[in-house]
This record gives sequence, C-alpha cells and structure tokens, in this order.
Amino acid sequence: MRATLLYTAGDVRVEDVADPKIQRPTDAIVRIVLSCICGSDLWPYKSLPPTDNPRHMGHEFLGVVEQAGSEVRGLRLGDVVVAPFVWADNTCVYCREGLQTSCLHGGQWGVNDVDGGQGQAARVPYADGTLVKLPVGEDSELLPDLLTLSDILCTGYHAARTAGVEHGDSVTVVGDGAVGLAAVLSAKLLGADQVVLMGRHRARTELGRDFGATDVVSERGDEGVARVRELTGGEGTRKVLECVGLKDALVQSLGVVRAGGTISRVGAAQYPEVPFGFGDFLRNITLTGGVAPARTYIEELMPHILDGSIRPGRVFDRTIGLEDVADGYRAMNDREALKVLVRP
Repeated sequence: MRATLLYTAGDVRVEDVADPKIQRPTDAIVRIVLSCICGSDLWPYKSLPPTDNPRHMGHEFLGVVEQAGSEVRGLRLGDVVVAPFVWADNTCVYCREGLQTSCLHGGQWGVNDVDGGQGQAARVPYADGTLVKLPVGEDSELLPDLLTLSDILCTGYHAARTAGVEHGDSVTVVGDGAVGLAAVLSAKLLGADQVVLMGRHRARTELGRDFGATDVVSERGDEGVARVRELTGGEGTRKVLECVGLKDALVQSLGVVRAGGTISRVGAAQYPEVPFGFGDFLRNITLTGGVAPARTYIEELMPHILDGSIRPGRVFDRTIGLEDVADGYRAMNDREALKVLVRP
C-alpha cells in the first residue's frame, strides 16, 4: 500500500510499504477513507533529524473495517469507524477513568510496527477498544465533520472541559488554528456567554466568529492583554484555553486570565519550563490541561455532529489526494492552509 513517510525535516514522501496484516486476534484492518494533516505533525516536519528509518505519519483517520481478528467482538466487516489519535484497550485502570492516552497497553500511530494514519490502510491494535463505529455510510457528507472526532474537536473540547467552562462563563481562546477554533466551538457548546478569540489570520477568525466567538483580538503581547482586559471590564476572563503550545502563548494566557481563573493548555508544549511565577501564584490561578483522551469524548460529541448543530469539518480548507501529501504539509507549514484533508 501507499503511505506517508517523513525522512527528515521538510522531506515528506509517499512510498510503497507493506500491506497491514492481522498480527493479534484483537487487531482489525481499516481501509482509510479520510485522513488529514495535524498541526502537531508540523513539529517533526520542522525538526526531525535525518534518519534511515523514516517516521510513518498521521494519527487522524476514519475508514471501513476490512478484516477483523478472531477476538474482535464489537465490529463487523463494512463498519465505518473513526480512530482516536492514540490506540488503547479501553479496559485498563486508566481507560476506565477516561484517560485512554495513558492506557497501560496502548500506544501511538506510526511507531513500533503500527501503521500511521496518512496511508491507504492501517492495522488497528485493540480494535474493540480503539475504534468507534459511525452510524453513516462511507459516502456520507458528514465524514469531514466526523473525522474531527479523531483529534481536534476532542482536543478543543478537552481544553474547555478541563478549564471547567460552564453556562454564563467568559472565555479567552489563545490561537486561531484548528484546535483553537474547535475550542471556541466547544466553549459555546458548554454555554459560555463571552468567547474572545486571540488570533490574527482573518479567514480563521471569521470562521471563529461563525463557531461562536463574540470578540476577536488580533493584537499580541501587552497590547493583546490590554485589549482583552478592556473587553472584560479590566478583569480578564475566568477561563483561558491555550491552543498553541509555545511559551509566548502561555505568557499571554497568564496575562488575560482573571484572578481566581483557570488556564487549560492543550497545545503540544514545545518548551520544558512553565513561566508560572510568584505573582501568578498570588492570583490563585489554576493551570490544567494536557493531552486529550479523545476516546472518552467521541460518543459525547458525535450526536451534535449528526444533528447538524455543529459543523467542525469547516476547518478543512484544502483537500488533496494521498500522492500530494507533501504539498499539503508545505501549505500548512507556510500558513496557506488551515487544515488539510487527505483522501487516499
């Protein structure tokens, strides 16, 4: 089959790799119908050292079950399924607590002889625990929306949930990427009255307004903090959702959060030290967040997509075939595209 491989920073290739095969009785083989490029894929795309063992790319996909191991009970051949961005047995102590990202037996796509999601097919370990059946056909117009359940929608929702967003809240979302826009949508879904989106890419912030942002702040640094405080009577917002992963974004979050407020950071952190000083301690700021256990949220969020109340698939602003995936990486890296949909 064809799959996406990363050899070194900037060197993405689509090549022939071995077809996936059932290796354990709990495995399934999924023919991938839709996948996409994630903002977090851009970090290795920018920095991976040269290697003779290229990295298999992609962790967001949905498709059709083509084969199933003898111990797979909850899925049938032909089922349309979505895969969370990590695989898990969904039975261990952490999974039972809704923390599948810490599954004792789980892992990541594209490593340790597990296929990546940017290819024609993938072997799915612990298929019953990992995959979620979708009540649609493989030709459904809702597939791009449902694909967001694999990662970005659940990650934005995780930011809002861990921050404790509730009815009537004031929220600032830092970052106008796909996760930031999903966080806007999620904050509104949980009942926030005011949602300030901090971003300066007009096409993205306009989509953010469609998703429920009440205000857009394009300024950064001290000017951005001042603008948010102006919009909130000088206080700042009770909840801040940091969806970038850079230190400057967290510093900005600390500037716009209200005393006694909460910051949830879900951007993949690209810094080792958290700038959380004594002044922030004195303001009783709560810092939370982390990697989203998408498997926990998929069935909670799916009905909102199926009934048409949210359309998170609007974040996909470019569609390519698998053979053009290198151009998709380039377009996202150069900010020519918000999020690229890949049709194998």
